Amino acid sequence: MKVMRKIVEIDDELCDGCGECVPSCAEGAIQVVDGKARLAAEKYCDGLGACLGECPNGALQVIEREADDFDEEAVEEYLKGQGKGPKPAEFAMAAACPSSQVHVFAPAEYEKAPGEGGGASGRVGSRLTHWPVQINLVPPTAPFLKGADLLVVADCAPVAYPNLHADFLEDKVIMMGCPKFDDVAGYIDKFTEIFKTAGIRSITALVMEVPCCSGLPMIVKRAMAAAGKEIPMKQVIISTRGEVLQKKAIPA
Repeated sequence: MKVMRKIVEIDDELCDGCGECVPSCAEGAIQVVDGKARLAAEKYCDGLGACLGECPNGALQVIEREADDFDEEAVEEYLKGQGKGPKPAEFAMAAACPSSQVHVFAPAEYEKAPGEGGGASGRVGSRLTHWPVQINLVPPTAPFLKGADLLVVADCAPVAYPNLHADFLEDKVIMMGCPKFDDVAGYIDKFTEIFKTAGIRSITALVMEVPCCSGLPMIVKRAMAAAGKEIPMKQVIISTRGEVLQKKAIPA
């Protein structure tokens, strides 16, 4: 039934299809179709505008017009339907670059590889359960961050330490970056928003022994202070030869 009510409107000219608005909509009302954000159906949009602040281009606004009435029961069925089928849940952000699409993989996606655990090949199965992994690409509203044990890794560490998946990544959400070459202020802002909203349970900072890597745990600590959160945190230092040099708790 059509009623006069508030509903989200998307400006096609301003929308670049980045998909930042998608995970912020708890009702799943927004999808990216053909490179543009679209309402999946008017009845799924509650008109509250939780997605507005996520759009970097200001393409979203709440207007009042005649539209299908919001249907909470339809939303519930719609969300259940999205989770059906043998494929793992995928929260598509569908930006121009596939690296910014948000995916969550079911545990079955990384069953032990043949030979793992002492077998002939010695190959280790992937423990990765989500995408993206780069700090700059992970949206604070990504569903895999909710209640996560966070592994914050310096970019060089996985190259130096070949057993990262088996020794550190299992049951953790990983975010990677370089405190020397990337935007430190941007990192702090990103982690601050995550710590404010995601309910992170613990943090492990995995860094190299080189001096520039020491900035990564400090970035995380500053973000915790800005968010007003005290989250259990430990630091692991890896040598350039791939050895674990130190493991220690980091005080809040």
